[in-house]
Amino acid sequence: MDRRTFLKTSSIAAAAVAQAQAIPLVGESLFNDKKGSFSASHFGAFTADVRNSRFEGVNAFEGDDYPSSLVNALPARTYAEDRILYPCVREDYLKNGYKSDKSKRGKDKFVRVSWDKALELVANEIKRTHKEYGDEAIYGGSYGWYCVGSLNNPQALLGRMLHITGGYTSRTCTYSTHAIRQITPYITGTDESTAKPTAYPVLIKSAECIVFWGADVVNTNQIAWGVPDHKTYKYLKELKEEAKKRGIKFYIIDPVYNNTGIYFDAEHIKINPTTDVALMLGIAHYLYTNKLHDEKFLRKCTYGFKQFKEYLLGNTEDKIEKTPKWASKICGVDEEVIEMLAKEFSSKRTMLMGGWATQRAHHGEQPNWMLITLASMLGQIGLPGGGYSCSYHYSGGGVPMPAAATGNAQSEKSINGSTGPTAEKGALSASPGLSGMGRKTKIDGPWKNNKVPVIPVSRIVECLENPGKEINFDGNIIKYPDIRMAYWAGGNPFHHHQDRNRMIKAYQKLETFVIQDAFWTATARMADIILPTTLEQERNDITKAHSNSYIFAMKQASEPYGEAKDDYDIFVELLKHFSEEHVHGFTEGRSKMDWIKYFYNTSYEKAKNSNVKMPTFDEFWEKGYCEFKTPEVAKKFVRFEDFRKNPIVNRLGTPSGKIEIFSKKIASYNYDNCKGHPMWFEPMEWLGSEKVDKYPLNLVSPHPKYRLHSQLNNTWLRHLEEVNGREPIWINSNDAKKRNIKNGDVVRIFNDRGQILGGAVVTDYIKEGAVRMQEGAWYDPSEAGEPGTLCRHGDVNVLIPDVGTSNLAQGNQATALVEIEKFEGEVPEIGIFKSPVIKGA
Repeated sequence: MDRRTFLKTSSIAAAAVAQAQAIPLVGESLFNDKKGSFSASHFGAFTADVRNSRFEGVNAFEGDDYPSSLVNALPARTYAEDRILYPCVREDYLKNGYKSDKSKRGKDKFVRVSWDKALELVANEIKRTHKEYGDEAIYGGSYGWYCVGSLNNPQALLGRMLHITGGYTSRTCTYSTHAIRQITPYITGTDESTAKPTAYPVLIKSAECIVFWGADVVNTNQIAWGVPDHKTYKYLKELKEEAKKRGIKFYIIDPVYNNTGIYFDAEHIKINPTTDVALMLGIAHYLYTNKLHDEKFLRKCTYGFKQFKEYLLGNTEDKIEKTPKWASKICGVDEEVIEMLAKEFSSKRTMLMGGWATQRAHHGEQPNWMLITLASMLGQIGLPGGGYSCSYHYSGGGVPMPAAATGNAQSEKSINGSTGPTAEKGALSASPGLSGMGRKTKIDGPWKNNKVPVIPVSRIVECLENPGKEINFDGNIIKYPDIRMAYWAGGNPFHHHQDRNRMIKAYQKLETFVIQDAFWTATARMADIILPTTLEQERNDITKAHSNSYIFAMKQASEPYGEAKDDYDIFVELLKHFSEEHVHGFTEGRSKMDWIKYFYNTSYEKAKNSNVKMPTFDEFWEKGYCEFKTPEVAKKFVRFEDFRKNPIVNRLGTPSGKIEIFSKKIASYNYDNCKGHPMWFEPMEWLGSEKVDKYPLNLVSPHPKYRLHSQLNNTWLRHLEEVNGREPIWINSNDAKKRNIKNGDVVRIFNDRGQILGGAVVTDYIKEGAVRMQEGAWYDPSEAGEPGTLCRHGDVNVLIPDVGTSNLAQGNQATALVEIEKFEGEVPEIGIFKSPVIKGA
């Protein structure tokens, strides 16, 4: 080999070693193994095995008797081919800054730059945008279930940094619960999406009929907003065993026979998508006209049934009587079945387990309002095993847990501060909870009066399209700000937002788009400046179980991959481009480990004051966790029990103090799409609309089984379910036969908003006329950055409309009308799971 060839080969080898982070030889593992390094995630707590300086394996936490398989993909995620290894800038943006060609977003090349250069660009843009356009011009839109850590929570840290540097526009509500969390405080005085339900031991002992209504508790309890301990599955197992003894009846009302229906062998009521309100009205009509409703409970504990009754009987509004026959024509459930359900629910102690699926639809406020109304008519609210809940499917809902003095600062219920379950009446606080990094510093400074206006999270595209537009929202009129810069940390909007092609056009209006993430997601590829972050197992942190049963140490298992930095460190370094005062305002004089100790010791002091024993921080950090016992009283909790006994003394947080079947407040808004009581509104797209001639299949997009939204889709887990490398789409055998589609075919799914590929699963587990495709598959356009192009992988949100649920909530949807055809020609290769070509790398 000559010298030139040797040098060339050596440089290639050196680059390969650098990109692989200089993996040590196997023999070196004798000296640097870190077996048993404790950590945690949205999929559960675990100990990490580290060999050869690499995070190679996980061992489920000993306190988790039903660990999720999802946790096994964390090592693969750490070293995924699409990890962002170093700071990058879009080539045209590097040349021309905010005056660059925005149409090149998504298809422009990226250039590797130093951290100093990248942070200088970001800092200068923040300063320029504030100077030229004011506080509201930067959108700090971080959103998503990225991190469970109390310190390195990118949503809180981003808000903290942007507030200190000059203010920003933030968001309110969530994509998960947009409609339900806006409507239910008017009905019961609380956000029903996360309200504590009747405890499982009570349900197991007392329930005679359980209805899974748009909920899949077996699937979705794998994950939690905090850390799941998966105790739900212990109680689901006991419920199934008890059902055999007592003959508990299970129903699943859903277009899809899901995991929960299969587990409990539930009777499947195949309903047309987005027609749940019509079915409930039909049941309610039968209850009332056959005097099966509880008149006493309605008088004692509810307000406004009189107004609703007139609508039910067709005496007001549309002048249509909401009979089972009327309901059947809309929802696709036989009239006799509707009448049977009414008799079953009224004759048995019935728990209506509502989920979040029904509210992610046009007029999504109505299903949960109607569910509560139906439960009120049955009159079992506040009785053991009866009533309703909308949170059994979420983060261990229904599992008896220690009451907490404070909750998780990352709760989806709050933008700022700590929230969480509070101590029930008569129960001692058995857990001090755990606070986290707040979005606002406690240090006074020039940032004290900086503005942080909010817009509904699902309206960001409409906001970018229409700066200055006024919209109705929750009884108010809000004005969209003129957003010029967006900074996302730990989120993937090009997954969770709807109507992808419309979104691409809207995001091209931004002058600057910054992404702080660990992977080359579709969002990162649309950005101008990309800052690589560490993953949870590459840094130290602290967190808690969502059940409040544990506080967990999150110990660094492996070194940061590439040039990735902790979110905390990125913001500290960025603030150095402003002033030391800004840095101090952000850190409050604490190092990262100081913050971790501070969070723990704050809990320690609360526990001490409540006579709850906790180990010292050093003892806790060494062991990896501390545990809190669940008091017996928590196992006897019945939702609304005290309210039912005395609704005058135990008033709800509504104007009447009761369950409001009719809301004077909502009625006063004079919205034509959300009135004073629950109603049937025809959705913009459903099987009864005119569009069905062109797009005859109603698509539903539930939560996935092998990922958390889009997380983990870039690991081997996707191969457990994908069909020919595409996101699976379930289609009824009769619908498939009409289209000559066979099991395993690659198909094209399309409507006026876009087109995607999927892998056909022909099954009778889905109602004829409906199709099912899980949300969260990564967007992979065949022509990057081009609206209308084919998504090769199966991002269902390409097809979903981006239209608000109503003037009340302005929430997001998860259904659409589509057509499907067998894909002809050569199936394109997936490209999204590899890093793009980077100049200078």
